[in-house]
Amino acid sequence: MPNISFTELELMNTTPPFVALPETTKREIAASLTQMRYAAGATIYSTGETLAGLYLIAEGEVEVTDALGSTLSHLRAGNQFGERGLRKDGTAVTSAQAATAVTLYCLNASAFTQLCATHPDAEAFYARTTPAGPRKRDLMTMPVSDLMSRTPVACAADTTVEVAAQMMRDAKVSSLIVTDGGALAGIVTTKDMTFKALAQSLPASTAIADIQTPDPLTLSPTALVSDALHLMLERKVSHLPIVDATGDVAGIITQTDLTRYQALSSGQLIADVVRAGSAEEMAKSTAQIPALLAQLVAAKTEHGTITRLITDIADAATRRLLTLAEQKLGPPPVPYLWAACGSQGRQEQTGVSDQDNCLILDDSVAPPHDTYFSELAKFVCDGLNTCGYVYCPGEMMATTLRWRQPLRVWKSYFEKWISNPSTEAQMLASVMFDLRPIGGDPALLMALLDETLPAAKSNSIFVAQMIANSLKHAPPLGLLRGLATIRSGEHKNTLDLKHNGVVPVVDLGRVYALLGQMRVVNTGARLMAAADASLISPAGAKDLRDAYDMIAETRLLHQAAQIDRGEAPDNFMSPGQLSDLERSHLRDAFVVVKTMQSALQSGRGLAQ
Repeated sequence: MPNISFTELELMNTTPPFVALPETTKREIAASLTQMRYAAGATIYSTGETLAGLYLIAEGEVEVTDALGSTLSHLRAGNQFGERGLRKDGTAVTSAQAATAVTLYCLNASAFTQLCATHPDAEAFYARTTPAGPRKRDLMTMPVSDLMSRTPVACAADTTVEVAAQMMRDAKVSSLIVTDGGALAGIVTTKDMTFKALAQSLPASTAIADIQTPDPLTLSPTALVSDALHLMLERKVSHLPIVDATGDVAGIITQTDLTRYQALSSGQLIADVVRAGSAEEMAKSTAQIPALLAQLVAAKTEHGTITRLITDIADAATRRLLTLAEQKLGPPPVPYLWAACGSQGRQEQTGVSDQDNCLILDDSVAPPHDTYFSELAKFVCDGLNTCGYVYCPGEMMATTLRWRQPLRVWKSYFEKWISNPSTEAQMLASVMFDLRPIGGDPALLMALLDETLPAAKSNSIFVAQMIANSLKHAPPLGLLRGLATIRSGEHKNTLDLKHNGVVPVVDLGRVYALLGQMRVVNTGARLMAAADASLISPAGAKDLRDAYDMIAETRLLHQAAQIDRGEAPDNFMSPGQLSDLERSHLRDAFVVVKTMQSALQSGRGLAQ
């Protein structure tokens, strides 16, 4: 075996993914490393150059920049770089300079390729994508931790039957965990209350310990749902406490949980919505959307499918409200189109959604008829608010006269925005390029796009401004190989996974759609269409789509975890919730987005 220095072995034993490799493999790789030294300020490689291999930093600091010279990373000992170019075609997609005197060890390109080909852990680490193959899990093979209620209501063993019954009533639960000194002592259910307390006329002051089921059957969080179901059927119980390895109660799973999971689906919610006779009735269905989202995330459903299913419910609610409005107000005096923009327009709604909508009216509409459409807009927007789709803070809704206009006025709006691309015009155009028909006559929007898209693409100043506007939302990259969190305010020390996460990719997709005059509005579809139209390279499109998938899925996982904890979902996640590997991969996804932004800004982001 060739001589191996302590530094080389230390790198193998402290740097992922090498640390997880077999000892003999680590020693073989360590022996193949080439030591390189650079003085401060020296160029290690430049964008477009052929890479020598994967670089591991032993001493010193390295600055990685994009095509425009913007800093992407400031790396230190223990970090590695060059893998993105090696994974593509072997050429550098960034530049690297020695920020200080630096000592590197290089794993040559062929050895790197061999490493990924022979070690799945290394391939998974450098691919930084979700494994291929079926993602959605069957209910029976899910761990109970994905389905259990995580905050079971508990009471002490000396709690009276009367107080316990009140606790169950107030919490709207069918069971209580009974504890003695903090440890699980038993469980009491509504059946115990009926068959033991009421049927035997026990005093209200009876201790709950007297009617509990002591030492109940339990399962661990890693047990499968099928284990829970089989145990319930075999032992004729309907509630199972879930106890972790330390003996603490982690949650509870009930037959109701299993039934609710099987019954809860977007199709069922939509069926309930279209049968509803009022917004209040619809709200009972839309209130279940967070639970549906958490269920879909637990089943490892692809994020694009989840957001599409969630948006379908909003679409159905909107159309039902339009129908109810017409029943109340009578038939519309002229054809109209109710269109959605924002996340609903792009079919990308999550657990946090306000409403963004507008009305496009047929040009034959007469001024007195606006009373009808004003009332229709109010009915629908108020109903959507009742259903949980809160009013747009910027009043970009059909209730605002500006966004409730004849087709000719809408054409004049876009003509003005395109010919005079002010800051406000850019913002409004960006939003309105995401319009999608929801109810009414879709031909009205098609007529608008027939004129707008060619005019927008042909105006080079407008295109340049759209590109500049798409770069305003920056990925949250810190210089020291970290993630830049919000510095102050209510969401201090968190990442905004919406405005600094998915929105930069949404903005890029919109620019590609404009340049290609594409009518699709979904971000994922726009990225694929851009690649098909050769607007961006296949490799660039794949990198960006993979990065988008990772960021969007991280956002949904964060929201699902909040829902499981009984919290309102939001877009602000603490990086501390992620493992070191997850943070590394998320940061690399942000680097891809930043790189694509810089490439678009420099003109290199578009395939020739």
